[in-house]
Amino acid sequence: MMTNNSPTNTTCKEGFPLRPCNDDLEVGNSKSNEVTNNGYFGRKYQKALLPDVRISSADERPSKSKFRVRNVSPIQVPRHKTSSTCYRILVPETNTEKLVLFVCLTVFFTLLASLVYFFVKIECIFGAKDQKCKSNWFSNNEPNICMKEECVKTAASLLSAMDPTADPCDDFYQYACGTWDKRHLIPEDKSSINTFEVLADRLQVILKGLLEESVNRLDSSATIKAKLFYKSCMNITQIRYIGDLPIRELLKSIGGWPVIETNWRPPDYSIEVLLGRLKKEFNEGIIIEPWVGPDDKNSSVNILQVRKNRQLDQMQLGLPSRDYFLKDSSAEALQAYHKYMSEVAVLLGANKSTAPFELLKIIEFEIEIANITQTETDRHDTTGTYLKLPLKDLQKQVPEFDWQLYLKTILQIKLSDQEPVVSYAMSYFKQLGYLLKKTDRRVIHNYIIWRLVQSTVLPHMIDDFQYKRLNFKKILLGILNERSRWRDCVDWTNKRLGMAVGALFIRDNFSSESKVTAMDMIQSIREAFNELLNENHWMDEQTRIVAKAKADAMKERIGYPEVLTDPDELEKEYTMLNVTENQFMLNVFNVLKFDAYQNLERLRKPVDKDKWSTEPAVVNAFYNPNKNHIVIPAGILQPLFYSQHFPKSLNYGGIGVVIGHEITHGFDDKGRQFDKNGNMIEWWDSKTIYTFREKAQCMVDQYSKYKMQEVNLHVNGRMTQGENIADNGGLKQSFRAYKKWVSKHGEEPLLPGIDMTHDQLFFLNYAQIWCGSMRPEDALTKVRSSVHSPGPTRVWGPLSNSDDFAKAYECPPGSRMNPIDKCIVW
Repeated sequence: MMTNNSPTNTTCKEGFPLRPCNDDLEVGNSKSNEVTNNGYFGRKYQKALLPDVRISSADERPSKSKFRVRNVSPIQVPRHKTSSTCYRILVPETNTEKLVLFVCLTVFFTLLASLVYFFVKIECIFGAKDQKCKSNWFSNNEPNICMKEECVKTAASLLSAMDPTADPCDDFYQYACGTWDKRHLIPEDKSSINTFEVLADRLQVILKGLLEESVNRLDSSATIKAKLFYKSCMNITQIRYIGDLPIRELLKSIGGWPVIETNWRPPDYSIEVLLGRLKKEFNEGIIIEPWVGPDDKNSSVNILQVRKNRQLDQMQLGLPSRDYFLKDSSAEALQAYHKYMSEVAVLLGANKSTAPFELLKIIEFEIEIANITQTETDRHDTTGTYLKLPLKDLQKQVPEFDWQLYLKTILQIKLSDQEPVVSYAMSYFKQLGYLLKKTDRRVIHNYIIWRLVQSTVLPHMIDDFQYKRLNFKKILLGILNERSRWRDCVDWTNKRLGMAVGALFIRDNFSSESKVTAMDMIQSIREAFNELLNENHWMDEQTRIVAKAKADAMKERIGYPEVLTDPDELEKEYTMLNVTENQFMLNVFNVLKFDAYQNLERLRKPVDKDKWSTEPAVVNAFYNPNKNHIVIPAGILQPLFYSQHFPKSLNYGGIGVVIGHEITHGFDDKGRQFDKNGNMIEWWDSKTIYTFREKAQCMVDQYSKYKMQEVNLHVNGRMTQGENIADNGGLKQSFRAYKKWVSKHGEEPLLPGIDMTHDQLFFLNYAQIWCGSMRPEDALTKVRSSVHSPGPTRVWGPLSNSDDFAKAYECPPGSRMNPIDKCIVW
């Protein structure tokens, strides 16, 4: 307890003896003279440094709080008594006391720091506007980064394509693909270069190795035929030795090509018989495309259909689209087309002086055909073009053409007048009948033979024929060189004997794990689509229920059909096909005849909805409305689309979006016309249809504003609307499915060297799928004839409509990639 403040002597007394204080800063160098009976020693300080205090005796402190100061009071000393004042500061002396004091101070400052941290954290979470501040508090200070070899390679691949100087909120295509386009120059043998083509080139290298392997014990008769076909294609010496003899024999067998014969006379059979033979023997539908396939209104039955081309209705012209025949801006391409056919005719024996004039009539005839065809945008409504009628009624509506004779030549059977036929181009057929009636037989025959030679023969020829074809492609597509022969041979073998090639491919290049993963992703993305359906306020409840039923009924075909793993069953697929080692053109003709047979023999048979119609070794994916199934071939399950070593963000941003894209095709402007069983029926409420068309029109208008810089032309938003709707829907569904995966399994480790969240990586990988560039000539072809938007547009459009993207990249509202008004269908 402290004593009362009263005058004292100049000698300080605290119950123990101590020498008088003097003016030295510190008194007592001998510790023995300073130690008190309670373990403290005294120090004195000048008055200028410390205030007057008096510290009570340590003996007066409670034993439980040995270091607690109970009373502190100034020491009053008359100034006339002394010139200095004595002060006592108690300092811990023993190690134990020092340790206790250190612990106390540590606890005090830790509590203080924790209190400051707590208030700062509360301010960051609830008061800060900076999103990064908030997210940082909920993440580890030390991010979890994957340093595996696969992660390093993946990060390097993503970074190598990017242009980090670009603003992702202004032009995400440039941000994602700016460097890719600079590093990938268009090869001289191509009209474009893009991610799909790079992956296809890699796939070709693999297939080349498989087809060049010697026949071994693992081969079936089907795979042996594939290897023989490829080998005959690569046998340039033999092809050159045979020369153009197969072409000349072909032309002679079908009545000759008038332009190359001096005294040509029409054969003793009609145009209908000629066209029927070309379909039956070479699978070539010229002017009219007969085809056996599922009846759109009864998809379980195969029915005879007459179209203008195999894709939908009208025939395929000699140039990529009708615009090349009808627009003045395409005069150069049309002239090159005329020159090409004239030079080919001369190579086969035509008079160099007269052939060009005669073939001008072919050009005029094809211009008239182009005039009676519909544009691609006019043919989007399948319901509007479908017309089912008995054969006799078709004959009445188009009396100028003998349909019975034509179909009998193809099928080798006589059809009754009541045979049901589906027409998808009645307006075209009516005008075609009139055109055939008024046109000279020689002109018609010249045109038919030219189209057969152009599509069936010339692509497979070498030397002079190949040189003339290259000159034509330079003008039409901007291609400067022919590509390597082996690449053509791989392509032709894969397209003609796709299942046999697929059997070779899947042996060592496709894992069952990939199939399981893809199945799981399809299920999760389908669930995401159904969730979005429930959130879809523009669709009436009854239509929503039926739409969900269709999505649930959608089947998936992943990787390859099981028949590829059964050699005996695979052999049955190719029993009717003959392939020889040294007769390449004969092999081509045999394959074409085999294709025609496979299609025509389905007539009146039930539809096999489990049968694949797509080769497995292809970089693409498909939706079939008649079967209501999606096909994800083995060939597309490779980086950038998919890898077992990829983070889920990249797989969902790649193959996940592809899966969502194909699912959405079941509900786009065409797919929505078919129900869950693949039958064309109106199952939507009329008000819902009207709203759907309004929303689709928003997308049509949006995409029509995008311009292809290569040709300074706008994208055709109506022609591409189905693919655009699918792109937007697939992106949204896949991202939602990915976020659900994260909620179940947690965030994955980040990729090294790339400062991005996995949400950002999802959209980056999606964008890099569409990296690419094209020559102006190819851009013109695509803008006129392709139902797909160009690569940059497939990045700008879907991402600018995505709130998820805007959030991931923190794009301000009103920026180019985050417009206020967005177009959303699904």
